Amino acid sequence: MRILRRALLGSLWAMIGWKPSFAAQVSPETMTQEEASSVTPRHVLCFLGRDRDLSRLSEAAGKAIHDFATGFSIDEDYSQAEPDDRMSRSFDVCWDRVEPDAWSETDEKAVAAHQSVLYILGPSMAQAETVKVSMTALRLVERLIEAGAVAVKGESAGIAHGLDRWRALIRQGAEAQKAGDPLAEQRIGRLAFAKRPLSARGYLESVGFHLVGLPEVYVPETAGSERQVVAIMDAVADEIGKQGLDPTLKARGASLTFDSTYEVDEFKFNPYGVLKLAG
Repeated sequence: MRILRRALLGSLWAMIGWKPSFAAQVSPETMTQEEASSVTPRHVLCFLGRDRDLSRLSEAAGKAIHDFATGFSIDEDYSQAEPDDRMSRSFDVCWDRVEPDAWSETDEKAVAAHQSVLYILGPSMAQAETVKVSMTALRLVERLIEAGAVAVKGESAGIAHGLDRWRALIRQGAEAQKAGDPLAEQRIGRLAFAKRPLSARGYLESVGFHLVGLPEVYVPETAGSERQVVAIMDAVADEIGKQGLDPTLKARGASLTFDSTYEVDEFKFNPYGVLKLAG
């Protein structure tokens, strides 16, 4: 597994100016919990098409929005019926490096050969609605893959999977919903739309856990190999889902901070804070 530096994780939304919802401009280094709570996360999804014609994907998206994806919308400003030469680099940075065989050479070739780009914006999410909305986002991914999308990326955390991996996550999400298992839904939403591990200031960190209502998890680099650290991140996230934040902080000897290395107007900013494990 290869760690990607934060500086490389410049997702496309940063280039073209989307902003999350927030109440006031404050410095992330002095953020309080009250100030952080004014930020509401949202999904931004990127779909690549094989033809210089967005009608098939946009019509499928419009029908999905009408059928079940209330609050989602097609971004008319930045979607385009032509290729974007930044996509190969952007997907290369964003491919999931945790799951074995998360993408293939076929997926890379599909990105390189794409001929159109469709962006879909999710609604601003209250914390209690994040898992539900993320499951809806996963169903939306399913619809657009069925309609011919050749590659999919979650812009809000900078994460991309190959089509086979997306399909596996979609199946798992559907099974969790059918079973009425909200913890499984939260876990699958996290695996689908969050990125880990990234390296920053002596820690390996997650990004995107806010998309399922969780704080980020920062683990000291000295805690083990990258795969061991990822296992710790996932275990801590599951513990928060099962037993709550305060018991997890106490059991893990961890601290919660609202200081962030992401700006308030970045989609990667987590309004639920950062759980830091002790070194």
